[in-house]
Amino acid sequence: MRSSLKKNTNEMMTMKMKCVLYGFWLLSCSLMGSEVCAGQAETIHWQTYDKGIRLAQNEGKRVFLHFYANWCFYCRKMAKETFQDKPVIEYLNQNYISIRVDSDKDRRTASIYNVRALPSTWFLTKKGERIGNVPGYLSAKQFLKILKRLDNENQGSKNQGG
Repeated sequence: MRSSLKKNTNEMMTMKMKCVLYGFWLLSCSLMGSEVCAGQAETIHWQTYDKGIRLAQNEGKRVFLHFYANWCFYCRKMAKETFQDKPVIEYLNQNYISIRVDSDKDRRTASIYNVRALPSTWFLTKKGERIGNVPGYLSAKQFLKILKRLDNENQGSKNQGG
């Protein structure tokens, strides 16, 4: 009987230890970012405007600049659908520095880009120069098509010496 009780006590201690370790793992994942634990990014790596422009110059990546507001229906729709799409997340994180600007809170930046309607999507060179913009809602499929077209055009201009 004692051996059975001792065995049950040891099993309970082992189970408690596993729960504690699992809890620490979950906590570390939330502190370090889910991509560390999952092996890949699950969200877009959004930056502030100033930090994103600096990162683009340092890393030699182009900029995806997205203007939004909390009250904007289509901004929320893009956030829930387009920016949750795995291929979009992976493509942006690999090829662009993504900047998200709340046009109500950062009116200075919104005015620099003459934002009049939301959502507003801009693409910039690694030096922060404007390539172009697309106003309005973009589905994940439309957005990926635009990103890839920009990259193909950029490759063509590099091959021609531009």
